Amino acid sequence: MILFRYILKNQIAPFLFSFFTLTAVFVLQFLMKVADQLVGKGLSAWIIIKLITFNLAWMVVLIVPMSVLVATLMAFGSMAQNNEIAIMKASGISLYKMIIPPILGGILVTLFLIYFNNNIYPDANHAARILREDISKTKPTVALFPGVFSQQIQGYSILSRVVNGDNLENVTIYDNTQMTTIRVITAKKGRLSLSKDQSKIILDLLNGEIHESGRIEKEIYRVLTFTQNKISIDATEFAFRQSGMGGERGDRELGAPAMVRIVDSLKNINAKNFSEFVTNVNFYFFAYTPYYANMKYRADVVPAPLYDRVKEKINSAKSSVDSRIASFSAMDDKIDEYWVEIHKKYSIPVACLIFVLIGAPLGTMTRRGGFGVAAGISLVFFLIYWTCLIGGEKLADRGLLSSFLGMWLANFLLGAFGIYILIKCAKEKVELNFDKLKKLVPKQIRALMVQNETENN
Repeated sequence: MILFRYILKNQIAPFLFSFFTLTAVFVLQFLMKVADQLVGKGLSAWIIIKLITFNLAWMVVLIVPMSVLVATLMAFGSMAQNNEIAIMKASGISLYKMIIPPILGGILVTLFLIYFNNNIYPDANHAARILREDISKTKPTVALFPGVFSQQIQGYSILSRVVNGDNLENVTIYDNTQMTTIRVITAKKGRLSLSKDQSKIILDLLNGEIHESGRIEKEIYRVLTFTQNKISIDATEFAFRQSGMGGERGDRELGAPAMVRIVDSLKNINAKNFSEFVTNVNFYFFAYTPYYANMKYRADVVPAPLYDRVKEKINSAKSSVDSRIASFSAMDDKIDEYWVEIHKKYSIPVACLIFVLIGAPLGTMTRRGGFGVAAGISLVFFLIYWTCLIGGEKLADRGLLSSFLGMWLANFLLGAFGIYILIKCAKEKVELNFDKLKKLVPKQIRALMVQNETENN
């Protein structure tokens, strides 16, 4: 039991380290991807934090299996490097017993991830989609450039010859909001700001004039001077408005139980529609077609209007049949999509156990406990896993492969590989030699690597 706790303890620290490291990488990648959608819209830091938090859900689904593989490789690689694996084998403890603690830990992580996929991940995905839609509807905040008229605000043209942040100098504003009046406002200085609720744009002007003339009665002309003037402009089109939770949800915004209920409903609807379809086919093709064929055979004695009417009925029935067949096919495709997502809710968590089976023997064979080697090997296997998963999903969505096989094929292949290398490593001593790969590394970097290994030893 003490030995089991020791092995598990060796795995926990690398798991947490790799989890937070990969999370930071994924968050930075996400921010780089959506930066152009966020910049210039006046969004508060809280809204951006919420967007990142909601999107952490899909990141966790990918990061946890990767972290399990990295942690297992690092734990067993470190123990092999320190000859702890050899000592345990000499004491009569086989690799099969050593792998029990990681397997138990993997089961706990798998159960947590299944719960997460069915209860937290769908709601977070739904909230993230709504928030992204709200952000996309928000127009960029007003941007003024020196000597250039800005017409971002509807009904206003604003010119400032000097722009220093929110401070303006030599301002000219054309107010076209009145149908009967032309208004031109000038000011020596001004300041642009938003109200606290971001519903109004406030222009504080100093030392200026307001020129007004009628559009119809052009002889009317007024000039007003001011030392201080405040203009309040509606800014609802620039302000961020967050919608509440609700509305329809996609397949990635639902848990597996909810999707199973939807699939059952779609199957019942399809069965009912198919029954009605068969009835209509029997009616049209068994009632009208013989009659039409007989009339066509005796076209010389059948009135033309009656002949054309029956022919039209047959063509209409054919079009209806083609349309219903297409709708049945579309419904089957939708059902396949739901089944793909249902199986994915469970296949990705089970990958944690598969990666334990791969990581333990590979860590023993590499005899390297560093993060670099573990991350490199993990990346290779995760790319293989994800390629198989995405390929299986595409084939299953198109009906070329069953949804079960499409989502579980990657687990079956890597699971078989993991069992094979586990048995091979348990029966004999196997080592992975990276000497050939080291030749590809520049000499200076190789010297630093050797120095680090010497210091560690």
